Amino acid sequence: MKIAQTHRSRTALVSAIMLSLFAPLVAAQGTVPDGWVVPRTIDGQPDLQGVWANNSTTPLQRPDAFADRAELTPEEYETLSARVREIEQGNGDALFGDGFFSAVITGQVESYDPATGNYDQTWMANRTFENRTSLIVDPPNGRLPEMLPEARARMQEEARLRRENPSDSYTSRPLQERCITYGMPYMLAGYNAYYQVVQSATHVAILQEMIHDVRVIPLDSGPHVDEKIRLWHGDSRGYFDGDTLVVETRNFSDASEFRGSRGNRLFTERFTRTAPDILTYEFTIEDPETWVAPWTAVLNFTHSEDPIFEYACHEGNYALEGILAGARAEERQAAEPAN
Repeated sequence: MKIAQTHRSRTALVSAIMLSLFAPLVAAQGTVPDGWVVPRTIDGQPDLQGVWANNSTTPLQRPDAFADRAELTPEEYETLSARVREIEQGNGDALFGDGFFSAVITGQVESYDPATGNYDQTWMANRTFENRTSLIVDPPNGRLPEMLPEARARMQEEARLRRENPSDSYTSRPLQERCITYGMPYMLAGYNAYYQVVQSATHVAILQEMIHDVRVIPLDSGPHVDEKIRLWHGDSRGYFDGDTLVVETRNFSDASEFRGSRGNRLFTERFTRTAPDILTYEFTIEDPETWVAPWTAVLNFTHSEDPIFEYACHEGNYALEGILAGARAEERQAAEPAN
């Protein structure tokens, strides 16, 4: 209990500091009317309901070009904003994740799949642009903490196995390709990066558009399930800390890794309505088996008037037969004696 309380206290302190630091950024992106207060549900909770989008161009980690600067200069902001619009209006390859920001900085657009082609920008949502240089706010350098040697070795071995045995069976294929889950947190912005929040007096439900995952989070402060029970999205418990919804999740399956972290990570989320059209989402990941220290990122979700449409993910289900049959055909061909 003491460890959990210490973690909560540290997280609350970091959150308070981060929200104060980024209040100007939120105000710049979403106008806060004079006298605005966080709306309440019929049960008196902060009203976080609605559809929220993560269409930010801000990369997870700070590019080396910005060194120790957490914000862009006004001149950089204007220049990079103009480049964003040029990319969005073009017909070139769609840019996902940190690749979008890299292309904005360098002016170079490269396909992530030059062999078979790629979506173009018409498949992507319009992006929101902040003057931040990274989503990571702790450590202050905007970069992931140092990874432990054993964790790095584990990732390298897993990558080797994927390269050498990409299609031994259906279990060799990625979870995303098999339409199982993208895991949490889902960090890909601009493409199916929408969430719907629904509240009751006792639960909060969060629907993730990508592969239609739904998390139902009890607000009863009850104990987590037995540690032997491991889940794709872990076991979540939530509570309100003032106007902020805090969700603590543990008991992840080792198969639902995130950037090298495994099933024993502690994942703490904080959802705060900071403007009528902004939901600030902060998460902290603590995994002493992967990194030397916890790390925290902040995203500003924007409100959407449009509903979330069904994400009918069946590509992997229907294509698996062909993928595996093709792999077996390649193996037979390789085993045939040369003519």
